[in-house]
Amino acid sequence: MSDTDYPSDTLQDFTPEPADARRIVVLISGTGSNLQALIEAQEHDRLGGEIVAVVSNQADAQGLKRARDAGIDAVALPHREYESREAFDGALIKVIERHEPDLVVLAGFMRILTPRFVQRFLGRMLNIHPSLLPAYQGLHTHDRALEDGVSEHGCSVHFVTEELDGGPVALQAAVRVDADDGLESLKDKVQAREHLILPIAVNWFLEGRLQLTGDHITMDGISLPPTGMRLSHEDAAEELDEGL
Repeated sequence: MSDTDYPSDTLQDFTPEPADARRIVVLISGTGSNLQALIEAQEHDRLGGEIVAVVSNQADAQGLKRARDAGIDAVALPHREYESREAFDGALIKVIERHEPDLVVLAGFMRILTPRFVQRFLGRMLNIHPSLLPAYQGLHTHDRALEDGVSEHGCSVHFVTEELDGGPVALQAAVRVDADDGLESLKDKVQAREHLILPIAVNWFLEGRLQLTGDHITMDGISLPPTGMRLSHEDAAEELDEGL
């Protein structure tokens, strides 16, 4: 036996303690298709954390069933039961903080948040929005894009700030608007891209790569442009195995 060939009396039968998974709370209002994309990414170890709770302001939201089916704590918090937006947000803060999240994800959460709520989770709250921000902030983004006759549309993941849909953008995915596109076909193409980029952005954040620093975003310590990183129509179509 050489000087280096000896049994270790310190590493034998040693099993390291698993690191605690980063914790995610997801807020929804409807069907929860983006939630489902996050759940599937988690199931394939591509999320970088664990969804510990799903909260909806609509008691009958289909997304709550998706959560329960996945064994995730599903919480209904109907906003109409509260006398004011501030009262609802105060209750929502308590529900969220009970689960001690590292990240809050707005995945189709159709509520305007109060400054108090935003400041509580500032820097650790992401939203998915169905447009290439800063274009088409607010609602009815696909209708407005079609009315304007744009050739390119898409979706964005951004950090939530007090400005509605105005926080710094982390990641976008573009889609070509074809001459024969209507509301449903455009919505479907954009939604497929939402399902693609939201888990990616969540994973980057939980790995510590994506950070909100002041009023801008850094990725691996490098400042991103105002529109963040963008997948072209062709790149997104390739990832989604769409015909070009």
